[in-house]
Amino acid sequence: MTYKKILNTAIKVILPLLLGLGLLWYLYRGADLSQMWAHARSASLGVLLFSLIFGLAGNLVRSVRWGLLIDAIGEKYRIRNLICAVLGNYAINFVLPRVGEVWRCGIINRYEKISFAKLFGTLVIDRVADTLSVGIITLLIFSFNLSFVETYLSSNPSIKISFDGQSSAILLVALLIIAAAVWFTFSRLGHLSLVQKARGGLANIWEGMKSVWLMERKWLFLLQTLGIWSFYFLFFYTTFYAFDFTRNLGPVKGLIVFTMSSIGVAAPVQGGIGAWHFMVISSLVCFDVPAEEAAAFALVVYTIQSVWQIVCGLVCIVALPMMNRAEAAAA
Repeated sequence: MTYKKILNTAIKVILPLLLGLGLLWYLYRGADLSQMWAHARSASLGVLLFSLIFGLAGNLVRSVRWGLLIDAIGEKYRIRNLICAVLGNYAINFVLPRVGEVWRCGIINRYEKISFAKLFGTLVIDRVADTLSVGIITLLIFSFNLSFVETYLSSNPSIKISFDGQSSAILLVALLIIAAAVWFTFSRLGHLSLVQKARGGLANIWEGMKSVWLMERKWLFLLQTLGIWSFYFLFFYTTFYAFDFTRNLGPVKGLIVFTMSSIGVAAPVQGGIGAWHFMVISSLVCFDVPAEEAAAFALVVYTIQSVWQIVCGLVCIVALPMMNRAEAAAA
């Protein structure tokens, strides 16, 4: 490997992983391993395994919703390929953060012969819908549970973010410079082949997004989005019943901790490792769960659910070429 490739690999893979593992070490550095193991062994394995059904169900609905978006741009597909692409996406994200989304567009482009740019346009809608969903859930939960917000911020003062006038001005100047650079590139350098390719790609992405916006079955898209996040909530909340110290917290507190965990997953590290643990542990502590028990909960739940997602994803990644080769041979 060349020096440039090594550096690129380090930035994309090693650095995020080190950041996540560093946070994980910080959270568990003082933990009593014997007590952690005791808490882990006390968990109901049957309940933990049962929770995995909801995670798979949520991803299956996500595959169907993506199919609805692809329908909107007038393209045909095989649903099994969409399911395998979505499940494989999560396995890849555990190695390369956020690369799984690009991979799933590429794999569908390969097997279904749909324009990558148009697929990416549907992916933008998919991601925006999820971001809005988390935002709405967060806003509603925090609006009706201000006491939790106050307790959480007072318990974790290091996460408070404040922008003074100087930092806001710097951010504004940076945005203006970026906007000016984009305008200059497309208005003054439009004759360059690279710029023309970029313009064509953006046009295809916009076409995909516009077609989705004009689709007739928006209500079905909203219903499927609700289904995805309901299953994801059950994927997380069901695990509360696997531990004596969380099973009596109730669905409202479960929804609050789930919301905080969803924010943690957005961190640019493999599978949200470290950040997810921090958000779950710090939230459970606010509900009077002892820190050591909260840490055991986060470690056990994250591990078993992550292994499940990786296994499902790897099975689908291996199955994709086999299924498509078999169909091509039979045709």
